[in-house]
Amino acid sequence: MTPPGLAAARTSPAGQTASRWRMRLATALMLAPMSAWYFFLLVVPLGILLVFSVGERAPEGGYQAGFTLDNYVNLSTRATAFGNTLWMAAAGTILCILVGYPLAYYLATRAGDKKTVLLILVIVPFWTSFLIRTYAWLTILGNTGIPAFLEAVGFGKTVLLNTPFAVLLGIVYNYLPLMVFPLFVSLERLDKRLLEASKDLGAGRWATFRQVTLPLTLPGLLSGAILVFIPIMGEYLIPALLGGGKVFFVGNALFDMYLQSRNWPFGSAAAIGLILVVLVAVGFYLWFGSRGRVERQVSLL
Repeated sequence: MTPPGLAAARTSPAGQTASRWRMRLATALMLAPMSAWYFFLLVVPLGILLVFSVGERAPEGGYQAGFTLDNYVNLSTRATAFGNTLWMAAAGTILCILVGYPLAYYLATRAGDKKTVLLILVIVPFWTSFLIRTYAWLTILGNTGIPAFLEAVGFGKTVLLNTPFAVLLGIVYNYLPLMVFPLFVSLERLDKRLLEASKDLGAGRWATFRQVTLPLTLPGLLSGAILVFIPIMGEYLIPALLGGGKVFFVGNALFDMYLQSRNWPFGSAAAIGLILVVLVAVGFYLWFGSRGRVERQVSLL
């Protein structure tokens, strides 16, 4: 039993204030490691990029202190790289959805005892290096791979490597698991009684999917889209290897500006521009997800 004096001290204004300060101190101590990690690995690099982006290129290359907005004005000269990156990231995300949703649906609802084995097969590509996996497609899509087979069976000379198709194929292959797993979790947690109720009320398979399954798995779909879209926007390796320099991403432009032309201020401005584009796209995803959630709640009412 708590002594009356101690209980009174706890309920007094001074005791409540001390308790709140202790709780705040404990929370601050728990958040300190994460905050330090966040500050030194995200805030500080972004600050450096901002400072460099308004500077000038030194005569021998690199950064020279100054203040100018010309680097941002000249971003229009890299419009092709930004355009390629944006539409290829959107197309790659859509293709991952079109391929990943049926696969995740099968794994969650139809795989049965084979579910574990099939999930492992989806994970297996992650056990090897991203570089090695992408290099493998150089052989598959090269002159001695699929084009040679197509030519042998009468399709004529076919060029697959160094094309947008090759880049999209590499994107879907490498990022598909990031789409499958959030969808699989959403589909596996789906209340099957809702599907049964929809069928009992006379809805067909397509109507049940459109009105029940898809809206309830939309959070997993949006999570997978963000997990796929953001890394593609910063992609360098896939367009460099499978695009052969003909499909130019912002990542390839940054490589050229930092390591070849050594125009660090212009490269920093391009990096800031890429970050802003990603923030706008992610903001749209989040807005769309919250809007869909509100509409589902209204429809339930």
